Amino acid sequence: MAERLRVAMVGNGFMGAAHSQGWRVAPRFFDLALQPTMDVLVGRDPARAAQAAEKWGWRESSSDWREVVERDDIDVVDIVTPGDSHAEIAIAALEAGKHVLCEKPLANSTHEAEAMTRAAEVAAGRGIRSMLGFTYRRVPATAFARRLIADGRIGEIRHVRASYLQDWLVDPAAPMTWRLEKERAGSGALGDIGAHAVDLAEYMTGLRLSEVSGVLETFVRRRPRPAGPTAGAIAGAASGGADAEYGDVTVDDVALFRGRFASGALGTFEASRMATGRKNSLRVEVSGSHGAIAFDLEDLNALELYDARDASEEQGFKRIIVTEPEHPWVAAWWPAGHMLGYEHGFANQAKDFVDAIAAGTAPRPSFTDGLHVQRVLDAVEHSSGTDGAWVGVAGATA
Repeated sequence: MAERLRVAMVGNGFMGAAHSQGWRVAPRFFDLALQPTMDVLVGRDPARAAQAAEKWGWRESSSDWREVVERDDIDVVDIVTPGDSHAEIAIAALEAGKHVLCEKPLANSTHEAEAMTRAAEVAAGRGIRSMLGFTYRRVPATAFARRLIADGRIGEIRHVRASYLQDWLVDPAAPMTWRLEKERAGSGALGDIGAHAVDLAEYMTGLRLSEVSGVLETFVRRRPRPAGPTAGAIAGAASGGADAEYGDVTVDDVALFRGRFASGALGTFEASRMATGRKNSLRVEVSGSHGAIAFDLEDLNALELYDARDASEEQGFKRIIVTEPEHPWVAAWWPAGHMLGYEHGFANQAKDFVDAIAAGTAPRPSFTDGLHVQRVLDAVEHSSGTDGAWVGVAGATA
């Protein structure tokens, strides 16, 4: 029997369900040197936490994350809370000697991300590992695209186009959530989904953005508060008037920006929660001197590959189905040709994190990677506040 790796997860929302799926499934499909066990789920509301723990398969629940991270019977802390609590929980867990997996974006500000990165570096000196949850790196097609690009299949990279489009806020009657409050979310479409577009583009190409020019826009600035037995009373106490039924949206709905990579390549980026008809469309297309490659999350088992060196009468994008045993992670799943889905990325992520802990190696993406993405986001926000002026990304290297 493999040695146990006892996991506590802090948070029990949408990402809590996704990460629970990953922890539950990974040891059943992959041969792991350590056996992760789902020991404690932590949530602010004890009743909801207990209900989620039972539903998702955690051994017990708690409403006190501070007590949990200090426990001797916990090895890993998985953070899936809103961004405003990432730094406090992660730093406390690292200082307590726990390995940490943290959902993206790393933090709500560069200052917090820097503090988390310093804590991770100190902890690494004691053999404590940390990793950031940019899960789309664990889609087999994106990892295969990275391999093809690194192998020179499309030549010198010249232009990258990345977009992440959703439409769940198109309706102005869509209610307020924590994702629309800057103090909790840090930013809107820019940080929530734009961070994925930035990280995936950089991961696939191996390049890093060094300079950006962008604009942010909020189209619906007030939204109704969610219905509930106490929501109206709380809102009324806060505002004291008829506007109690509405809340102010303090983050962006849409982020558009241009980018220069340290290599000299150019990029265009788009993140929108106002893209009518687009549910979860993350697309990255990379154009090079010898060809091009494209990935779209809405067709996540496929890549488009164009080879400009083919005979002219044979040229065109080729569709590659990324479901063969030779493709990243696929051999552990189903027979060739059988499709994977959104949830498989979380199991692949858990597998890679456990492997790194067992081997004593540094997993990726690291907190340092997350700090870089945070600096890109901050530069875009700064640029938007200066009429789209070009702003350098602090610490960017090729």
